[in-house]
Amino acid sequence: MINWKIISKIIGSLLFIEAFFMSWCFGMSAVFHEDDSMAFALSTLFTFGSAFVFLFFGRHSENSLSRKDAYVVVSSAWIVFSLFGMLPFLIHGSISNLSDAFFETMSGFTTTGVTTIANVERLPHGILFWRSLMQWIGGLGIVFFTIALLPSLVGGSVKVFAAEATGPIRSKMHPRLSTTAKWIWSIYLLMTIACGLAFWAAGLGWFDALNHSMTTTATGGFSTHNSPDILFSSPTIEYLSILFQFLAGINFTLLYMSLIKFRFSGLFRNSEFRLYVGIIIVATLTIAYLLVTRLHYNYEPAFRAALFQVVSFITTTGLSNSNAAMWPHLTWVIICGLMFIGACAGSTTGGFKCIRGLMLFKVVKNEFLHILHPNAVLPVKMNGQSIPQSRLVSLLAFFLLYIALLLLVTIIMSLSGIHISNAITISLSLLCNVGAGLDTNIGPVMTWAELSDGLKWLCSFLMLVGRLEILAVLVLFTRSFWKDV
Repeated sequence: MINWKIISKIIGSLLFIEAFFMSWCFGMSAVFHEDDSMAFALSTLFTFGSAFVFLFFGRHSENSLSRKDAYVVVSSAWIVFSLFGMLPFLIHGSISNLSDAFFETMSGFTTTGVTTIANVERLPHGILFWRSLMQWIGGLGIVFFTIALLPSLVGGSVKVFAAEATGPIRSKMHPRLSTTAKWIWSIYLLMTIACGLAFWAAGLGWFDALNHSMTTTATGGFSTHNSPDILFSSPTIEYLSILFQFLAGINFTLLYMSLIKFRFSGLFRNSEFRLYVGIIIVATLTIAYLLVTRLHYNYEPAFRAALFQVVSFITTTGLSNSNAAMWPHLTWVIICGLMFIGACAGSTTGGFKCIRGLMLFKVVKNEFLHILHPNAVLPVKMNGQSIPQSRLVSLLAFFLLYIALLLLVTIIMSLSGIHISNAITISLSLLCNVGAGLDTNIGPVMTWAELSDGLKWLCSFLMLVGRLEILAVLVLFTRSFWKDV
């Protein structure tokens, strides 16, 4: 039986956190004396009030979560956060359509980065800051943030972590998960500060540096400008963006061990990290070669453009410093492959994840060996540890669902009258939380605002499914989940 009281209590506490962040945006709007101050004041008050209501209904709950409760908490937390997060857009009038507002907010919290706003530069600073802050909050997970701040609140924090964390293998740095969460969030915060200071030192204004440091480390892709040419005004800024996107794509447990424990050798012994780096090197050199030989780029601009696009798409950030729609068609195939595979598990990125791709490769390799040696025992090992058979079954189920959803969304979009190339791009952008196609919009001739309201709600659902890695959301739609055992 679902424990709705503890769920209500956790949601209430989460809304306090969201209201607290909204108050930051109120301060930002007050600094610039713009017309969004009232929108944030009302949104903050309403969110605070709603938090008290949720806490009231959960006041007598026990701090203990079952596995079912954890899945309900995770999915409902992201939905509730998005519902309240869209209030500043609606009250201010930046977005007047309910579907567009929810779409924008879900895109922010899931770090997908797609937008229906044609001209973001007309938005006031408070709204721009809220868009970036949404992505930063969602980068490591909304409920995971709660585990770091309020460990006593989430009695079943390990179950919540399993429901929200990315990747097939969960790793902890400390016996207490709350301590692990604090360290990970500390690294995330330090990386954001370092990124912001680096951008500022390279010539960006403090507001642009602040916002892009949050969206870069969250691998989200929201920007304060319409054109990337304004942001990426120098090779230095581009290389800095590449560096911090790359770091955000690494498993944060590995980053902790490398940066805090000074165990750098473990980073390079990790098979997933080696695959991540290997894919980036091969894809960058291939695309750079095509740009030099077919589009007559000079060597350094070709390398920089290729590296930026490769890192941006494999980390599912979705930023662009060039119009990839004008590149050779082979580069489109490479970019789509990068969008699908994603970076490392336990990072802020979306996608299928390198570790899953590596595990699938080893499973297929073992099947070929079984044909030659039917009686051989061939365990699948990752970093010297055998993967249990149950994990491999889960991996195959996840892969099947991933491909099925990509095909299903492509078919739905095609039946809705969208060109097949854009339909494929939409599917990858949403489910992999990339937020960009071959251009800065959906594709060469479309924008996200052109989708119907019904499709926008479907897209919002798919962004959530992609961020929570499918199973954590779809399990709620099974009959057995709601049966009392």
